[in-house]
Amino acid sequence: MAEATEERGFSRVADPAPLGLAAFALTTFMLSGHNATFIPDGIWIGLAISYGGVIQLLAGMWEFRNRNVFGATAFSSYGGFWLSLGIFVLIINTQTTFYSAFQNKAQVNSALAWFLIAFAIFNTYMVLWASRVSLATLAVFLTLEVTEILLAVGFLLVAHGRTDFWLHAGGWAGIVTAAVAWYASAAGVVNGMGSKRVLPVGKGLWGD
Repeated sequence: MAEATEERGFSRVADPAPLGLAAFALTTFMLSGHNATFIPDGIWIGLAISYGGVIQLLAGMWEFRNRNVFGATAFSSYGGFWLSLGIFVLIINTQTTFYSAFQNKAQVNSALAWFLIAFAIFNTYMVLWASRVSLATLAVFLTLEVTEILLAVGFLLVAHGRTDFWLHAGGWAGIVTAAVAWYASAAGVVNGMGSKRVLPVGKGLWGD
């Protein structure tokens, strides 16, 4: 495969997936820790824009370079997810021309719920295609699906003055998601350092 790639004029490059997974895991952990109430609010915003956003987006672009359509779509999309979320939170907490549209806290919670619902729809088919990649990748997207659904339900309930239990539950699910993504990242790093696989990631359930 390497020879065929070089014959087409493309040199081999390092796998950007461990970087993208690390950026996703750390940012998810910080926000989820806040949703679970043990990490103060605010610290995750800079990470969402820089690490989870820009760095993950770069990983997605490098996956295009590697001709990995799944990785390129996943990392680029979730890089956009974190950039969008971070910028949205900055907008609603500063006096900008867009601020007046979200002075009502219920509107903010409802908007966040629909944001998560939209990404859960995207994530649903990514869960299906992740099952072709590896068990570790499938676990990342499956736990993320649960997290997004719990948080979407939680924000909708809070928007209507109901309990915030589901937000906290979504926070703890996000902690699990971050842990799985960190494992997948660690496996990608150490397995990419040599020819011998050190940490197992499991084969895909179906596909070529």
